[in-house]
Amino acid sequence: MKKQLIIAAALSTSLIWTGCGKDFLERLPEGKIEEGTFWKTEKDALNALNAVYGHMGAASDGIAVLMDNENSYYDDGATDNAVAQYPWESNATAVAQGAVTTSTNDGWATAYQGIRKANAVLDNIDKVKMADDLKERCKAEARFLRAFFYGNLICKFGDVQLITKVLATPEEALTARDNKDKVWQFVFQELADVVKVLPERYSSSSDIGRATKGAALAISSRFHLFKNDWQGALNDAQQVMQIPGYRLYKADAESADDKLDDYKRLVDFKDAADENKFRLGLRSYEKLFWAVNNNNSEVIFDRQHVKMKVTWYVNTYLLSDDLGGWSSVAPTQDLVDAYQSYVTGDNITPLATATRKQYYDAWTKNRKPADSIAYVAEYRNRDPRFYASVLFESAEWNGVKQGYKFFWQKGGNNTSPTGYNFRKFVDPESWKAQIDNFANHVIIRYAEVLLTYAEAKNELSGPDASVFDAVNKVRDRAGMPALDPAKYGTKDAMRAAIRQERRIELALEGQRYMDIRRWNIADKVMKDVLDPAGVVAQPRTWNARLMLLPVPQSEIDLNSKLNPNNPGY
Repeated sequence: MKKQLIIAAALSTSLIWTGCGKDFLERLPEGKIEEGTFWKTEKDALNALNAVYGHMGAASDGIAVLMDNENSYYDDGATDNAVAQYPWESNATAVAQGAVTTSTNDGWATAYQGIRKANAVLDNIDKVKMADDLKERCKAEARFLRAFFYGNLICKFGDVQLITKVLATPEEALTARDNKDKVWQFVFQELADVVKVLPERYSSSSDIGRATKGAALAISSRFHLFKNDWQGALNDAQQVMQIPGYRLYKADAESADDKLDDYKRLVDFKDAADENKFRLGLRSYEKLFWAVNNNNSEVIFDRQHVKMKVTWYVNTYLLSDDLGGWSSVAPTQDLVDAYQSYVTGDNITPLATATRKQYYDAWTKNRKPADSIAYVAEYRNRDPRFYASVLFESAEWNGVKQGYKFFWQKGGNNTSPTGYNFRKFVDPESWKAQIDNFANHVIIRYAEVLLTYAEAKNELSGPDASVFDAVNKVRDRAGMPALDPAKYGTKDAMRAAIRQERRIELALEGQRYMDIRRWNIADKVMKDVLDPAGVVAQPRTWNARLMLLPVPQSEIDLNSKLNPNNPGY
């Protein structure tokens, strides 16, 4: 009798493999596979491995979940960066409002489905006749993905079940959660091992998007940072920085539509060279995420998208209603206030709530986008990344539609509750073609590695020249002034600068969720979100239990050994 691949409790109930197309991420489900009829050919092994990649960014039942990577912008909706206004789209709304319960959808089962498929590859690939070097690489890829899934699970849940083989019976899945330190040890050992096998680059274009040495090191550095393991984060980040080819993406020109955006009304440029620096900094940051620049030099690991087959719906979820969007995730005033001055490089002094309301009320009577209007003047002379990331009153965006200017419609259908919309991640060319977005979703990039290096090095020994260099590279690419050593020459001052830089550079990329927890500032920053009229756009409640999410009750119902749940649930 053929041995069936059986799973229960936290694991997937079926094993779905996929077809192999020109691009290895072009997957088409073909049904349940029995172990006895699979694992015959190299194609079988590669299809099985590709199915594990399919869980990069997968979401249970089509609903976005925290830390699922593809929908990282929802993660920011559970932080002080953004508001996720529709609770049926994600659990970010419940987390932000302190209303998360054990019935909340959170991706536990989805992550274990990916782990289960990775285990299947590792348990069975030796049955397949294929080149030894390819087989070892496939094993390393599966181990990398499994470690990635486990790291994200720990970040959300703390203690989790460590399962490293395909389970033959449902009873085998009925185990208690393992201590997170034990699982972290497994994750870091796995990543360290696969670094020795994975290539720095792939020679075949059809393999782009697979795990690399740089991806394993970069993800390891991120996880060490989340643990506040400064030495581990530093060591891994340094190794990534030594791999040839990684560098920050920089645009060298603007399109004809880009040039129509009038930033002279918003920025006090010193001269033409200063304006050019600003504009190219803005374009470098925004175009980094466009499909035309897929697989650029900054990308270390991403989820590949196949045009017209695998859609990334950011053009719908982020855009304003007048551009056909749903405003699902919108910037907070607090995020807007965090963008520094382009002229001085320092933090800005935000308007008081009452003053902003006064200016907003006056503005809405005529909405003339002139420099003299006090409300619009609040957006003058900001970090180029602000203009590349946020739609604010009177913001021009000729790249998406000639003559377009953003004006907030308070309380309208599919309009932002905060007064702002995001434009970061939105690909204008896809919008014009009305095909949503097929840009690859970047999971980790070189800018994050530089900031990880800077934070870890500063925490270990203070701000030496290498720390300034790492942070200033990120700022320079965006067109921002370098940090002043006289102002940021102490560990505390540099710590504040690095944290501010992470917030701005990595906005919507899912890192803020863990950052405010590991820095122990969530209780300070998770406060009610106000719109420009001073009305509460989203009330927020912070409770210490939100440091971790609860193990879903649906999983506990299947396996009572998952109890006790996390504190407070």
